[in-house]
Amino acid sequence: MSSFLSSKFAALEAYVPGEQPRDKAYIKLNTNESPYPPAPGVLDVISREAVADLRLYSDPTCLACRKAIADRYSVGVENVLVSNGSDECLNFLFMGFTEPGAVFADITYGFYKVFGDLHGIEYTVIPLNEDFTIPVEKFCAAKGTIFIANPNAPTGIALTLEQIEQILQSDPNRLVVVDEAYVDFGGETAVPLTGKYSNLAVVQTFSKSRSLAGARLGFTIAPAEIITAMDTLRYSTNPYNVNRLTLLAGQAAMEDEDYFQKNRHAIMEARAWTKAALEERGFAVTDSMTNFLFARSDRIDGGELYTMLKDKGVLVRHFTSARICQYNRITVGTMEEMQTLVAKIDEIFAEKGV
Repeated sequence: MSSFLSSKFAALEAYVPGEQPRDKAYIKLNTNESPYPPAPGVLDVISREAVADLRLYSDPTCLACRKAIADRYSVGVENVLVSNGSDECLNFLFMGFTEPGAVFADITYGFYKVFGDLHGIEYTVIPLNEDFTIPVEKFCAAKGTIFIANPNAPTGIALTLEQIEQILQSDPNRLVVVDEAYVDFGGETAVPLTGKYSNLAVVQTFSKSRSLAGARLGFTIAPAEIITAMDTLRYSTNPYNVNRLTLLAGQAAMEDEDYFQKNRHAIMEARAWTKAALEERGFAVTDSMTNFLFARSDRIDGGELYTMLKDKGVLVRHFTSARICQYNRITVGTMEEMQTLVAKIDEIFAEKGV
């Protein structure tokens, strides 16, 4: 670590992205990317003329992309902020809205702890229930800005809108941030509640259901006062935070509803097939409402299964923390990819004689 780095960051533990090995071709089921290409309209707008315009700054208001999002979710443009990935939205919310502290689960998106440490925020970590569900009553009683991934990651389990409302109503003077990165795969979006509750911000991403992980585009929908405050932070850090091509791609992806629906349903169907196939082989699998499965088997150690699958050209994500070290998170790919995954698991069990 550089001696010039501020001492307050010396002990910072950075977020660890999913591995991206290049040593051979893999079936990549470890980073929750979409197996499908972006919507056809995205290719149409990324033209030679659009590329030539990269010499110009992007629109700092991101107006056309924000309008496409606003139209899709039946909210006002003033209720939408777009960002360089949903992580930037979360960064703004941790940076500017956590003076009373932050609250999040012990098993959830790892960036929450990183943002808390980065900004020197006092945070409360609430353990999930034994079945990995969120203890709603404990979140209702907690003090500080609440961050809930819904559906949660890496467990895949979702709260109902009634449970979200219970948390919102428990303290109207406390901000609740609902991180909906995976909501399009079976969860219920809290976006309609932003017109009812002044203490709610909903964060979503184009990375999963809209096949734009590499473009880096996210958004927040919230009451106008919250969006205005977030925009102040955005203009104070990087007013051109979303590049021209990403704004075009995001608008085109948001406007192609048929393609969006087709792909998300294909992923949900592949998820259901894979869950059933794993359970037939004795796996315990959570009730995922996401584009991934969270699974463990008593027939093999979780870390060993991860390693053996990698050796066979299939990448999944393994976590080492005590409560989930026997689980692997498996991204849902195409049906063909999921059939290959199950076949490789069968090979591993046969090799081990279990």
